[in-house]
Amino acid sequence: MGRQGRQARWQDGSIAQYAAGRSGSAANREQWVEDLNDLYYFAQVVEGGGFSAAERITGIAKSRLSRRVGALEKRLGARLLQRSTRRFAVTELGNDVYRHARTMLDAAAAARETVQQLSGAPRGLVRLSAPVALAQQQLARLLPEFLARHPEVRLQVHVSNRRVDVIHEGFDLALRVRTRLTDDGSLAMRSFGQIDEFLVASPRYLRIQGRPRIPADLSAHACLSMSEEPGAQRWVLQGPGAKQESVSFEPRVMAHDFPLLRALAVQGYGIALLPELVCGSLLRSGELERVLPEWRMPQGLCHAVFPTRRGVLPAVRVLLDFLAERLPAELAKD
Repeated sequence: MGRQGRQARWQDGSIAQYAAGRSGSAANREQWVEDLNDLYYFAQVVEGGGFSAAERITGIAKSRLSRRVGALEKRLGARLLQRSTRRFAVTELGNDVYRHARTMLDAAAAARETVQQLSGAPRGLVRLSAPVALAQQQLARLLPEFLARHPEVRLQVHVSNRRVDVIHEGFDLALRVRTRLTDDGSLAMRSFGQIDEFLVASPRYLRIQGRPRIPADLSAHACLSMSEEPGAQRWVLQGPGAKQESVSFEPRVMAHDFPLLRALAVQGYGIALLPELVCGSLLRSGELERVLPEWRMPQGLCHAVFPTRRGVLPAVRVLLDFLAERLPAELAKD
């Protein structure tokens, strides 16, 4: 019989037994389980290079290994091993069967490892994405405490204001601050609190340039914009009684970086629209002042998104729980 014929014989037998095990009688299912066990014994013998070596490696008696491999050969109707007192060799068909068995054992080990990860102690790498301002302030204060609590957890923190694709880029979770939430059925969400955005400027700027009285006055001022789009830009502000007003302006500076805009505002180069977590301490110290204090941007929701198609690993779960416990107070602090 040629190699293709031998492969077909093995595949026909194993697939038939597999199908019977899934949909047939209890006896067939028991036979299928026995096949899997015997494939394990056979793989140990092949990898050990003989029955005696496999006995030393596995602790399974050589007589049992020989009996189970023999039973497997009988059911398949083919010889998998050439064995004598002097010589041990794997037949060509035996090598084919071994490759299938090895694939099966590797898949079983991977399944067991997945279960252990999902049910075990927090450990391993967590890939986290976070906006720049949140990473530089709140996370910089909180993560040392988290790492001290969970010494076997490692973190890879991607700091960027870019909206990452959590699933396709392989992140375990992403922190976001958004005024509008997108409905993505592939991601679960956990919220940590609201964040306000204020118009701010330095006392020096307001003393020299004057203080805007109504939103329309902003178009005559030097404005510092988070957007990098050239040309006229727009702030949509909410005022008393849920009133909303759109203000168009030509920015003096455009930069997708809150710390830079904050520094320019402190030094008197214009009016900036900044999250409270970025400018709160400077408002309290008097280095910045609110502009049009009765007007603000719609509140942003600070939240985490994470994939729902796979189980949440313990390391990811404890990080989410930690952030839910500690982050709201840190947001309020700033």
